[in-house]
Amino acid sequence: MSTDQDRKAAKKKLKDVLATYGGNTKHEAVITAINQLVNLNPTVAPTRSEALLTGLWLLISAPNFPNGELQPDGKYVYTLGRLAFNMFQPVKLKVAIERVLHPIIPLDNGQHTHDIIVEFITVDENAPQIKGIVRNLAISEPTDDHTLQVKFTGATLTPQNQNQMKAWKAIFGEQSKPDKTNLKEKFMNKILRMMFGIVPPQGMDLKTGEVSFKMQKSPKGNIKFIYLDEELQITKGEKGMILICERVIQ
Repeated sequence: MSTDQDRKAAKKKLKDVLATYGGNTKHEAVITAINQLVNLNPTVAPTRSEALLTGLWLLISAPNFPNGELQPDGKYVYTLGRLAFNMFQPVKLKVAIERVLHPIIPLDNGQHTHDIIVEFITVDENAPQIKGIVRNLAISEPTDDHTLQVKFTGATLTPQNQNQMKAWKAIFGEQSKPDKTNLKEKFMNKILRMMFGIVPPQGMDLKTGEVSFKMQKSPKGNIKFIYLDEELQITKGEKGMILICERVIQ
């Protein structure tokens, strides 16, 4: 069997076990499938391979935000705060992630966009069901043939459907009124704002429903590409978290 056939079979195996185990890249069967595919990586220098790197990618492994709960329907539920540095109100609102997109687009200065686009639907008993998008804004640049340094610069919160604007404003319109938090949470939020130079949301754009914040001292992190081809990318973060994305054909 040829190398191309080997890769095709290994990718199918990986997708099958991801579906079986809820996208959990820490499961033994998933780890085995990842390693088998990584050993067949056709790309010598992923971060220098502009044509392969560039595009719109869809996360097919489990999201890596903190404290997610896997539901019977396969979706992960988080609080809104977990999606964006606890900056958007109400931070304790429960939302189910519908999909996570990751556009990598070249910029003029050798950098790339490295945004994380989270499409969600509210699943909180205290709020009407409504769809929104959290877009964590980031840029990246290669530090070597396999590693990108990523810097986050802020985030936006927007509705998916402009026809739900009245309900959207009712849920997200009070950005200056923080949720009740304990002393530990207040302390941690204050530390984060100081460390990252966070400029909190200054209210909502009443026309578009957008809420945003900026990070003036961008936190930086490295991600290593352990597999990249025309269809899939597999990356490993500094804490060992593995994410698997599939290219979206537009």
